[in-house]
Amino acid sequence: MTTPKQVDPAVAKARLREICLALPETKLTLTWGSPHFRVREKIFAGYGEKDGKPTTGFKLPLERAQRLIRTDSRFTQAPYVGRAGWVTMSLESITDWEEVRSLIQESYCLIAPKTLARQISGSGTEKGPPRRKAPGPRKKAATTTKPARKQGARRAPGK
Repeated sequence: MTTPKQVDPAVAKARLREICLALPETKLTLTWGSPHFRVREKIFAGYGEKDGKPTTGFKLPLERAQRLIRTDSRFTQAPYVGRAGWVTMSLESITDWEEVRSLIQESYCLIAPKTLARQISGSGTEKGPPRRKAPGPRKKAATTTKPARKQGARRAPGK
């Protein structure tokens, strides 16, 4: 049995930077002492190291994030924001950088304004659940008559 080759953290950071900064209107910032990638000031991905091993964090639709955490040992729930669909992915022995690119693009599409997300949405990224249509015009409720007040009855204050 062969063990997967360990990815150099500097190489992982450079690959992640290349993937993230290729997306529209993105920038790199140092946040909490680590590189984070933003689209119009909103973080959509970050790079970190846990015990000297490279990791990335990003947002996914909650159900997808929970499924990956349950079924793939590379994924863990991100601290503090995991309940909102953020995951941490180990890059320690990554071989498929296209998978990483796809996941980062999915995160970008969840965070970016719709106009920017549409620019890359045709690139095969999995979208979250479809948005509900806005409700149409409301139907008038059936009118019921109120019982008549007794002559001389007082209304409660404020009514």
